[in-house]
Amino acid sequence: MVLLDLIRYHQHLMGAKIGCREGDCGACTVLVGQVANGNIEYRSMTSCLVPLANADGKHIVTVEGINFSDGELNPIQKAMADEGATQCGFCTPGFIMSLAGFCLGDKEATKGNAIAAVDGNICRCTGYKSIERACGRVAETMKKKNGKNILPPYFSSIKKRLLELNKTNGYLPQGVETGHALSLQPIIVGGGTDLYVQKHDELIDVQSRFVFDHPELNGISKTGNRIFVGPSATVTDLKNSKLIQDIFPDFDRHAWLVSSTPIRNMATIAGNFVNASPIGDFTIFFLALNAQLILTPSLSTSGEGHANAPKRELPLRKFYKGYKQLDKNPEEYIEQIWFELPGKNFKPACRQAWFNFEKVSKRTNLDIASVNSAIAITMNVEAISEAAISAGGVGPTPLFLKKASGFLEQKKLSEELIHETIEIAQTEISPISDARGSAEYKRLLLGQLIKAHFIQLFPGLKLERLLVTP
Repeated sequence: MVLLDLIRYHQHLMGAKIGCREGDCGACTVLVGQVANGNIEYRSMTSCLVPLANADGKHIVTVEGINFSDGELNPIQKAMADEGATQCGFCTPGFIMSLAGFCLGDKEATKGNAIAAVDGNICRCTGYKSIERACGRVAETMKKKNGKNILPPYFSSIKKRLLELNKTNGYLPQGVETGHALSLQPIIVGGGTDLYVQKHDELIDVQSRFVFDHPELNGISKTGNRIFVGPSATVTDLKNSKLIQDIFPDFDRHAWLVSSTPIRNMATIAGNFVNASPIGDFTIFFLALNAQLILTPSLSTSGEGHANAPKRELPLRKFYKGYKQLDKNPEEYIEQIWFELPGKNFKPACRQAWFNFEKVSKRTNLDIASVNSAIAITMNVEAISEAAISAGGVGPTPLFLKKASGFLEQKKLSEELIHETIEIAQTEISPISDARGSAEYKRLLLGQLIKAHFIQLFPGLKLERLLVTP
């Protein structure tokens, strides 16, 4: 089952609400704490999508868990009440828990960062100005306390308790099968952010293996000119990685367009790939980087493939054979993801100009894309030596635009070149009309996003005229 059902129906803690059950509204937000790198780290998560196995061995905090024992409101609750930042109150526990995660984190105590912490919470009746004022008050309180804990004092004992818990009892090895053997091949579950939206009831009884916490499947590292990303690494793991930040200085801006803080805390990169959505944001991101997948058959209970089992390497660009169809056997899982930094003479000073990600959706945040696109480009003085453009929402699978990318190479950058590239890209796509827009609108969007790539990456070339559709 999912964590929310345990909280409400077994622990009888009713502060976490049942709203959308899709991770959108944030009414069920809780904090999940675990010891990492010698410190305890808390992340907000929507408990309606957290597989119960992913909570094992961790500190789960519901809104009931941040009350002071003497009945006094904590500073977050007081700020929300004083600013009139609640009306029906249904969504309020989620906002409070997201702000509690902000208070327990290491972000600078600013109003902007406090508001960013509640980007996964939706209010339908109060209006956000009062909530924003409450966020500002919480940030001011944090400044005055100079980083000291403003929540109940028991939080200071949790690190020791977690270490003792995992030392004496151990917790569920995140590869052990659970559930009933209703299928020959168990479902491998990472963060569950899309899987539990699609198959919530089915997954309660299906045999599953949970890989979210495998050390072997996490981590981000660099060897030579290659960057290795563990398949269970989350979007937040990428955001927090100094290595990724150095390579992609605009990564925070890119990630801001994707889902919300609680979902980014849960969603795994390999899960995005295997879900095979034509608009998977990080699938589009890594397609432009020509990411390679290491596929391993038969997951063992230790999280490693069997020693004698053959592995195979496959470009992400060849992973998709049709709508929701993968070049992957049922027993295979993604063991590793890697990509190579472009250009043999890659220098840090060039990094800002070689990658960009753009996305258009019906609302700016917490929405799936109508069309998204990424570009990786390497310049040799004024000429383009290497280029790769990917696009989502314009075909049955995530697309690498091979013809458009090849057309850019070995040419001098100009407005005319960009317009010609867009024309070629139009021959490679086959969008359909749906709830996200008409086919004609999606064609227009892709053209505009390709223009946006070059305007973002090369502001000195004065390409503003590109925004005018010819």
